[in-house]
This record gives sequence, structure tokens and C-alpha cells, in this order.
Amino acid sequence: MDKFVYKKSAGVTALSASMTEFKYKRHAHKEYAIGVTLRGIQQYNLNGSLQLSYQNGIMLFNPEQVHDGMAHDKAGLDYVMLYIEPKLLLEAIEKKDIVRFSTPIVYDRELEQRILSLSHAILSEKDEALCCELFLSFTDSLIQTSHSIDDKKDNALIRTAKDMLHANLEHVLKLDEICKEIHLSKFQFIRLFKAHTGISPYQYFLNCKIERAKLLIEKNRDIYSAVAACGFVDLTHLNKHFKSVYGTTAFEYMSHMN
Repeated sequence: MDKFVYKKSAGVTALSASMTEFKYKRHAHKEYAIGVTLRGIQQYNLNGSLQLSYQNGIMLFNPEQVHDGMAHDKAGLDYVMLYIEPKLLLEAIEKKDIVRFSTPIVYDRELEQRILSLSHAILSEKDEALCCELFLSFTDSLIQTSHSIDDKKDNALIRTAKDMLHANLEHVLKLDEICKEIHLSKFQFIRLFKAHTGISPYQYFLNCKIERAKLLIEKNRDIYSAVAACGFVDLTHLNKHFKSVYGTTAFEYMSHMN
């Protein structure tokens, strides 16, 4: 049985997931995504290579790092994830520049326990003050390890393109306008964008629309305004894409946040 439960506290979103048949489509999050495999084997493609996270494996995803996901076999999979805005993580670890994880999967008992403690507190709706303290303990453990490395700058043209995409999420994707701004042909742009991000401009644009819808649902508790604000045809259109990334419909996600 596939089950996905989201809760949020202290600025951190926690996910408790059980998967058997469900498969995530290729997508990326603007947050850091850090989780623990509790049972089974998590299989996903990341940066062109196959990754397997076994029980107690800690999965470390950088912002905008494209991946998919599924259970490795018919036994299924249980895991927890934490989604953390870059600004919040950098504030906690007292750094100004983005840090990136060098290793996608690590096995570190202390860090694992800190992740599990924080995710349990959020999912069981403990006091926000406690969640804040557990978040700080988690980041302290994270920064003491050697799992984070230097920052990685985006190509300037790609950064410009991303900014233009983010500024027009309520509209259809207009490659002509972007290509004119960065002085590339459509084919040059698509090839360059995919080389730097691992995902096509259209896939990235759609992913950003879904992320924006999620934030609006969290903020306003109104699914239909998110549909309109993010340029989806209707609620069915949003739900289809939302579920492919989050494993649950927009309505179910909103109910978890209440």
C-alpha cells in the first residue's frame, strides 16, 4: 500500500512514506531533501547514476537535484524525509553561501538519529519550540560530518533562464523570450539547460509550477487559487502533476497540513 503523510513545523516539512507500486517521476525540489530509509531499499537515478539506499541509509539531495524514486523490489519501502529551505539551513549552520552534499547516500548513526527525532516530532505535531531545538541539533550533526562540500555556481545563462521561468509560472512556457534574452537558439538553450540541470526547460518549468502550488496551498489553504495562480488548466491537471512529485493529491496534501 502506498501512503504519504506530510506535516510542517519550524519551517521544515517532514514526510512519512510507504511505497510498493508508486514511482516518482523525474523531478527536483528547491529545498534540501534529507531522509532515512527505514525498511526496504530505495532506488533512484541521480546525476546519471543508479543509487540504492538500504535500511539506515541517509539520502542527501541538494536543491534542484533531479531524481526519480521507487522501491527496489516487491517487498516495498518505508522512509522519512525532511525538506528544508536553503535559507533556513544556511541560517542554522551560520553560512552565507549554499553548501552541497558530495555523497548522495551515507551511513552515520548519530545523524540518522537526529533526522528521525526531528521527523518524528514534526509528524506527531510536537510543540514548535521543541522542533526548533531538534532542528538545530540535526544541523549541528550534519555540519560536523564531512558530507557537505563547497558551493557550485550556476552557469550565468542558466541562472538568467531560471529567473525568467520563475517570474512567469502562471503563463505558458515561452522559449522564444528566454532565448532572445540569453542570445541562444532554442536547441542550444535546451541542450545547455539539460546539461547543467539534468532536466529539460519544460520539465523544470512544470516542476516549479508544482512547487509554487504547494507553497500557496500551505499558505492559503485554498487549492483552487493555487490552480489559477500557477496556470494549471483545472484541479485534475494540478492533481495529476502534484501526485507524480509528492505521491499524494493537492487536496490530500492540504489536509495533512491542517
